[in-house]
Amino acid sequence: MGLPLSFEFFPPKTPEGAAKLHAVRQQLYSAKPEFCSVTYGAGGSTQDGTLQTVQAILDEGQQGASHFTCVGASRESVRDKLALFKSMGLRRLVALRGDLPSGYGGMGEFRYAADLVAFIRAETGDHFHLEVAAYPETHPQAKSAQADLQAYAAKVKAGASSAITQFFFNTDAYFRFVDDAYKLGAEVPVVPGIMPITNSAGLLRFADSCGAEIPRWIRLRLQGYGDDVESIKAFGLDVVTDLCDQLRNAGVPGLHFYTMNQSAPVLEILRRLDLG
Repeated sequence: MGLPLSFEFFPPKTPEGAAKLHAVRQQLYSAKPEFCSVTYGAGGSTQDGTLQTVQAILDEGQQGASHFTCVGASRESVRDKLALFKSMGLRRLVALRGDLPSGYGGMGEFRYAADLVAFIRAETGDHFHLEVAAYPETHPQAKSAQADLQAYAAKVKAGASSAITQFFFNTDAYFRFVDDAYKLGAEVPVVPGIMPITNSAGLLRFADSCGAEIPRWIRLRLQGYGDDVESIKAFGLDVVTDLCDQLRNAGVPGLHFYTMNQSAPVLEILRRLDLG
């Protein structure tokens, strides 16, 4: 039995982007993913694109999962959306608080992702497999690492089925997080989120915004390559393949790839791991 794999996409903004993503999905389906998730914009700004992409994945005979954020939502709007998800045949959701759009006033009726998870369970029972987010290196807006762990445990107690982590390059942070979560009684599977390294500026910017640590040795190597794209890609493949190998050998429950709507880096990593 191979390691369960899953892939994350973001909704394309143009017809060309949609055609490209269709091709990318077909290539990645060869790895037989357990599911494919699609992200949601701040305040749900890309909801229509998300649902169109999820519907396409379902139509292609794959298990789709929609990200679902609750910032600014009312109970009524969430209830309506759950009915829509059910009518589409969706069985899997990634339940998130969501980013606060800039200049945003009200939180809506859900302050935390745990509130959303509890509401979905109350409304729909066990209909949905609910994924939640986990932050091995602590959520950037958390008051403390301990507070972040408590918030995670609250999501699990509210009814989360499993968790997907923010990407990381430090396996110790992941293992420590899982151990600490289990001690708090949060015993659902925690699947590592994997970010292929294909471009250094984008990765460094992304990491700074979401609280993921780029180890100094990786950062310095990437900066040292400057604009040498081929060297960055080759180094990135080595680093991320090694990371996945360590995680697999330690018995993680799966690997979730942040594809950035590209297939080649993910497929090459899977080929090197004999998972493709």
